[in-house]
Amino acid sequence: MNAPKTPPSLAVQIANLPKLSMKDLWALWDKYFPQRPPHHNRAYVEGRVAYKMQEEALGTTLLVKTQLARIGEAQSNIKTQRGVEVQVVPGTVLVREFDNREHRVTAQADGTFEYEGRRFKSLSGVARHITGTQWSGPLFFGITKNKQKRGTK
Repeated sequence: MNAPKTPPSLAVQIANLPKLSMKDLWALWDKYFPQRPPHHNRAYVEGRVAYKMQEEALGTTLLVKTQLARIGEAQSNIKTQRGVEVQVVPGTVLVREFDNREHRVTAQADGTFEYEGRRFKSLSGVARHITGTQWSGPLFFGITKNKQKRGTK
């Protein structure tokens, strides 16, 4: 008696993308995208297909998007400049005194920030609203990522 064959895991499917012929890779591309890209770089096609496969299997919540972006950057040969990445726990109230006034911002569960009854997509948006100029939100609110110095634990 033969047991039903289970499909390979998502990790196995993605690991096998480089082994596929371009014809098979394009078939997967066509499944996920309405048109083909103007350039036919295999690494690009594999990466986009892998992302879509993960998106389909895992969903696209903020946490998943963040994790996929980190994984993609770690595997990429293209280095990107990213600012200090700060995660603020929902419900956290950030306070900053600016222009002789106290400003309070509350982190929301959906990744947005509330300031004076208004929602902002980022802390930088709040800082820009408060100051009227371009600011790094984490810098404006004094949030820094802790980095260990060499030789210390």
